[in-house]
Amino acid sequence: MTPETSYMKLALSLAARGAGWVSPNPMVGAVVVKDGQVVGRGYHRRAGAPHAEVEALRSAGEAARGAELYVTLEPCNHQGKTPPCTQAILAAGVRRVIIAARDPNPQVTGGGAEFLASQGVDIVMGVLETEARRLNEAWLHYVNTGRPWVVAKAACSLDGKIATVGGESQWLTGEAARAVGRRLRHRLDAIIVGIGTVLADNPQLTTRRPRGQGAGRDPIRVVLDSRLRLPLTSRLLHLDSQAPTWVATTSQAPPETIRALETRGAQVLVLPADAGRVSLAALLEELGTRQVQSLLVEGGAETLGAFFDQKLVHQFNFFYAPKILGGQRAPGMVGGHGIIHLGQAHIAKNLSVRRVGGDLLVSGYL
Repeated sequence: MTPETSYMKLALSLAARGAGWVSPNPMVGAVVVKDGQVVGRGYHRRAGAPHAEVEALRSAGEAARGAELYVTLEPCNHQGKTPPCTQAILAAGVRRVIIAARDPNPQVTGGGAEFLASQGVDIVMGVLETEARRLNEAWLHYVNTGRPWVVAKAACSLDGKIATVGGESQWLTGEAARAVGRRLRHRLDAIIVGIGTVLADNPQLTTRRPRGQGAGRDPIRVVLDSRLRLPLTSRLLHLDSQAPTWVATTSQAPPETIRALETRGAQVLVLPADAGRVSLAALLEELGTRQVQSLLVEGGAETLGAFFDQKLVHQFNFFYAPKILGGQRAPGMVGGHGIIHLGQAHIAKNLSVRRVGGDLLVSGYL
């Protein structure tokens, strides 16, 4: 490992600390190095807070003059909620900036690096670019498409069942696996389930973690409910949570039910229908306009199946408990219409498998 990659790895590890807190901004980390020593470090902690470069330069103080700055994303060169990072870099006297990945934002692309180069700063681009892009894959997808990055998550038995023939499903996996699932909720902007899951489990859909920086941030809770069957007694309406509950429905929903849900704090999203159900494409467009950059699909089987049928899933996390349930009538993990020919199968790539307590977590991309 070269010194450059070592310092950039440190910057990437710092950037990851902002997961769940910085949206709609990207995760960014920065390290200041002088004479082979790290003299400053920082990361973007939350939207509206100082950017990683500014934190790192403040940490370095006068040692930043003549130093190198390692940053995981191209420094901004425009005025947003905070001043341009390029000006802070010039003011600090940094002589060399090493950047992992360019910023694809139309306001920024090429601007930060090119401006610094025009001012005599030595620029190195592309150190650990793949790792940097993977860290911000949801944000990059949103910037390029205007729609959220979709992550599917489910827990099942070794034979792929999410419940017994009698309908029991809690708890298939152990506490360690459930804790990892709750961390996923913290990292992503919103979580979605179908009305069937709400009626069966009356879930909270929160992180169940303490509030505050470094603890847990509840995602926006979205319910697919084409006929507005969500009970007014649901915990999604009465739970004291950091995040709102949005109910996605169609124009067939009774106006009086919409009003009743809204009086209990829910936001009702009336969207176009697709075969009598909420159009998932329209839903993703609506979520994108609301700056939802990442969406966790937790189920049930029909909701997961609908997202898979329409090829809307980008990433998945499937937990397997060391149990075999059996039963033809026991529901499987992914419902929907499915496929007819094997050639139509979804092909997973970049698979990883790891133990989580007594369970297995299989993760990958589509």
